Amino acid sequence: MKFEQLFLCNFAAQYKSSSMFIEQQITDSVISGLKSLYGADFQADQIQLQKTKKEFEGHLTLVVFPFLRQSRKSPEQTAQDIGNYLLEKEPAVSAFNVIKGFLNLSVSTSSWIGLLNEIHNDVNYGITPEKENAQLAMIEYSSPNTNKPLHLGHVRNNLLGYSLAEIMKANGYKVVKTNIVNDRGIHICKSMLAWQKWGNGATPESTGKKGDHLIGDFYVLFDKHYKEELKTLIAQGLTEKDAEKQSSLMAEAREMLLKWEAGDPETRSLWEMMNSWVYTGFSETYKMMGVDFDKIYYESETYLEGRNEVLRGVDKGVFYRREDDSVWADLTADGLDEKLLLRADGTSVYMTQDIGTAKLRFDDYPIDKMIYVVGNEQNYHFQVLSILLDKLGFAFGKGLVHFSYGMVELPEGKMKSREGTVVDADDLMKEMIHTAHEISQELGKLDEMTPEEADDISRIVGLGSLKYFILKVDPRKNMTFNPKESIDFNGNTGPFIQYTYARIRSVLRKAEEQGIPLIDKLPTGLSLSEKEINLIQAVANYASTVKEAGSEYSPALIANYIYDLVKEYNQFYHDFSILREENEALKHFRLTLSANVAKIVKSGMSLLGIEVPERM
Repeated sequence: MKFEQLFLCNFAAQYKSSSMFIEQQITDSVISGLKSLYGADFQADQIQLQKTKKEFEGHLTLVVFPFLRQSRKSPEQTAQDIGNYLLEKEPAVSAFNVIKGFLNLSVSTSSWIGLLNEIHNDVNYGITPEKENAQLAMIEYSSPNTNKPLHLGHVRNNLLGYSLAEIMKANGYKVVKTNIVNDRGIHICKSMLAWQKWGNGATPESTGKKGDHLIGDFYVLFDKHYKEELKTLIAQGLTEKDAEKQSSLMAEAREMLLKWEAGDPETRSLWEMMNSWVYTGFSETYKMMGVDFDKIYYESETYLEGRNEVLRGVDKGVFYRREDDSVWADLTADGLDEKLLLRADGTSVYMTQDIGTAKLRFDDYPIDKMIYVVGNEQNYHFQVLSILLDKLGFAFGKGLVHFSYGMVELPEGKMKSREGTVVDADDLMKEMIHTAHEISQELGKLDEMTPEEADDISRIVGLGSLKYFILKVDPRKNMTFNPKESIDFNGNTGPFIQYTYARIRSVLRKAEEQGIPLIDKLPTGLSLSEKEINLIQAVANYASTVKEAGSEYSPALIANYIYDLVKEYNQFYHDFSILREENEALKHFRLTLSANVAKIVKSGMSLLGIEVPERM
């Protein structure tokens, strides 16, 4: 049974631009002011409004330098003119100050409360719904080989790919999450050959091992015997290069690949059996990780399409054959080198498969944006793929997006699959859950919970720790994953955010028990502290953060925004009473503000594929 049959599964909500309500209101007034003051016409995209820096008084800052040609005044005087105009004409502006060419605007309390009312009544605030004519983004991630289980490097890939898909959905795209399973090639044959030689008929059932782990063991075993053979040949006087050429073990693996490509029934039967074990194992891992796919492609099905396209390229004169019958692309005119597309024995390389997969995908779907989530060691590969598809006449060739991310390492250094020194994804997730359980128990966070509840909280916290620690890092950067640092209930960690969410939910439950309802429309005449206003502004910034994360392809922007929001909330929670506040209007306000912080935290964490617990 194919992996697709074992594991294939299939936010739309009303969105208003209320995140930008105050900014848009002030922007419109600035445009009117520039017309009134200087007779100048400006468009909204020419108005630069940004959050005021903490060291200055105000909430929003207008950059006035773009208006100096029209005002014919100094930056300070231009800012003063616009500030006076806004103070007189725009109700949202309550005060202003000028620092050189920057106009710092204080927004009226009533405007902030009005904005909070809008956010509160928008259940899916910050999320853009998918429209009927929405663009389709296909996002490829995971791309495992069937000769080994998923490891820590795959974890970063899967988490980034899944989160990016959720972020693109939140920006109104129709999204197809796709996976290309590398289920053929010399590396697959190595595991198959090792099982034939030294497996003694082992199966997942007979060994009690997950199928992907079992096959991975044979991949490592092949490498062990191969190195021993090379050592023997070198001891006989051969150079390392000659020893590799004369290796009987590698020759058998190559012969198996040729048999596979020729459709040899016995080879294909072994391949199908071993792959089925791997797919079952992958399904369990993906389920635990919380990622899924809408469409799965297999290299065994796409490489022939790619080979046909390469041969078509030969006929067109785009590619050429060498004397040994191998096929190459000459990319020297593009500032690159020559690229092998078909080996002399006719077998395909990764590039051939990717050409075929791209063609099939664009045949299957009306793709507007194709995004490959692949590590930065493949930057050159995708640069070449884009050029080759373009040379073959595919209109989509130049528009491919390589979401290039950095490598993930451990404090001890890099991992190596062939030497069996990788951190297995299943083992890592189990260890994270176990550690979360131990730490939560020590801190008393599992007290008064049933064993089932404690296990579920441990799973949510453990996996949340892992996901957040990886996703908070700029995806373009290499990172070191430290399991101990990730499970901490303080600082920029998943548990800190999850615990804050649970704390807010506890406050809301107590309010409900006391008969204190959430009010749909708060009165705008309240007197608020600057800290409370800053928290409303932080909540409102969610929508623009989601948009920026989509345009920048960066889950890290969401992760760090949520951390900043939670940090801001905890300061508010420490300084202000909520349920014990004597002023009823303020009590309702703080309760509503808390509820919307929780709403945004849950929404943002879901974009990262992270659950938040109702209690901890």
